[in-house]
Amino acid sequence: MELVLKRKFELLRPPFSFFLLSLFLASLFLCPDAESARKPVVVKMGGGEAVVTALQGTAKLALADGGWRLLKTGNTLKGGDQVVTEADSRLEITLPDRSRLRFAENTSFKIVQIDVNEEANRRTVRVNVALGKTWANVSKTFRVKPKIEVSCENAVAGVRGTIYRMNVNVDRSVLIRVYEGEVAVWGGGKATERPTTKAGPPEGVSGSVSVPGPRKVTMEEWVELVKAMQQITVSPTGVAGKPCSFTEEEDREDWVDWNKRRDAEAFGSGETSTAETESSFFNWFK
Repeated sequence: MELVLKRKFELLRPPFSFFLLSLFLASLFLCPDAESARKPVVVKMGGGEAVVTALQGTAKLALADGGWRLLKTGNTLKGGDQVVTEADSRLEITLPDRSRLRFAENTSFKIVQIDVNEEANRRTVRVNVALGKTWANVSKTFRVKPKIEVSCENAVAGVRGTIYRMNVNVDRSVLIRVYEGEVAVWGGGKATERPTTKAGPPEGVSGSVSVPGPRKVTMEEWVELVKAMQQITVSPTGVAGKPCSFTEEEDREDWVDWNKRRDAEAFGSGETSTAETESSFFNWFK
């Protein structure tokens, strides 16, 4: 009798593998976020947008009504957007070609233009920095030649290399240091209206005469090519010094170290290999 009951129990008992499968399915049902938490954040992004990929502290986006909106990781930015980072804050945005732009605390900048389209042979990005520190790491694996410019009131840094930074100080002086490749820096900023005659009391004239109107004048135009491990300074009046070398020791600061770590995380694992990006570049953001 005991033997017969034992055999009947074994026939009714479900297999152990079936028990494990049921337990696994139940865990997925009760904890639906467990699987999704392992998936990377998906951000859809067009050729005219940048995405916030890192944020420490507080960064604010200016609104059309004069107010501000707090930025969060995953938000997108486009041409015309003005952003301010507050004290003890850092912001990283990633462009459609995987290039990174980073902004230190107390930095104010405006995205003038983002136009990246590999098929149309366009790769133009222009950012104007009113005040603060900016770090640029331009992707080397995009087939279209970059036209990425970081400008301020007194100078424009146009990318020929890949890694450089720009400091725009309160007194409008500028420091640009290049870490890899070459960067073309030029001056001759906004044109201003200036009269052609000196101011003074009115003078009597006989008959009608033609008086020339105001003419446009610009700051002194100059162009300098700054190579790897070189720097250039620009005075508050827009006068540039000559490129000169700098050492890693004198460049050491927390802002620089943080950017180098971010660069290593983004580009140090081989994720930007040419074979990968040329086949389906924009799918990285989909």
